[in-house]
Amino acid sequence: MTPSQELAPVDLAGFIRDMPKVELHVHLEGATQPETLLRLARQHGVALPADTVDGLRQWFTFRDFPHFVDIYLKISTCIRTEDDIELLAREFLAGQAAQNIRHTEFTYTPYTHYQQKGLSGAAQLAALNRARAWAEREYGVTSGVIFDIAREVSPEEGLWTAEAAIAGMDDGVIALGLGGGEAGHPPAKHAVSFERARRAGLACILHAGETVGPASIWGALAQGTVRIGHGVRCLEDPALVDELRVRQIPLEVCPTSNVCLGVSPSLAEHPIQRLIEAGLYVTLNSDDPPMFNTTLTDEWQRCAAQCGWQPDTIEQLTLNAVQAARLPAATQAQMEAEFRAAFGRLRARHLTQEGRDG
Repeated sequence: MTPSQELAPVDLAGFIRDMPKVELHVHLEGATQPETLLRLARQHGVALPADTVDGLRQWFTFRDFPHFVDIYLKISTCIRTEDDIELLAREFLAGQAAQNIRHTEFTYTPYTHYQQKGLSGAAQLAALNRARAWAEREYGVTSGVIFDIAREVSPEEGLWTAEAAIAGMDDGVIALGLGGGEAGHPPAKHAVSFERARRAGLACILHAGETVGPASIWGALAQGTVRIGHGVRCLEDPALVDELRVRQIPLEVCPTSNVCLGVSPSLAEHPIQRLIEAGLYVTLNSDDPPMFNTTLTDEWQRCAAQCGWQPDTIEQLTLNAVQAARLPAATQAQMEAEFRAAFGRLRARHLTQEGRDG
């Protein structure tokens, strides 16, 4: 890449569409597409609010948080067997591959399916791993699994997930997570689970600082989290911003999700640019994409347009995700080198006519 190419105008839409990507914050159940849900519902005789894909797309359109929960629960109801889990993961990873997402670390809540259907953690992980192996063979995309505890469950129930995650840590599970509603359920509630994971050598990655403010993020840091799911409300506490900056704790930022759930009034008012300007370690993610009418590619397109990002910023945020991924050092270094080379080629390919003339 020449200096003139680096500064020349680039077709950002094409650049973003074609660029290699990594996603660190996306929920498998929340990424279920209407087509997949309809297939599972018909297979198991589950009644849905609509019986066509178009009807389900309309139902998926975000209205409010209770509606979001209703969809999530209906999806869980339609997942009955190990084969269903494998199908869900295959469809999801194929969708990631279609966006040129080379590596995904997805969150999955196994206790729900153990509690509702009696599926063991090992059986669920085996189904996920069959899908992961298939996606790597078919598309060359890699993935890791974060088994997360829903905050609302008891500490004893949370331990079930911790033990399942530890049992799978050499077989695809990369971290123990914490999700669900923050209010009334601080990270310390499940401290025993995170302590057990840390002692076993398993990373902890907690959601925090979304619907509850800085106290939730401080609580997550106290539990040894290596990344923060969301974390956007850190800006309310300058001392916390300093802590996150000094430690360079990656933030998994999900702008459209934040707007839909009322964390931010609009994309124009979303704090992602302020987080970057504060020197924080920012990554871009989609959270529950079909429920929020988005994809990771859409998140890049919308944020680039809103914040005026150019290829330098886009490349740096993408490399942030590569470097924050829970990958072996050699694999991570190889991926970073491949991404840097790909970005160089993309800058040349997507020069606008103005840039070529210049």
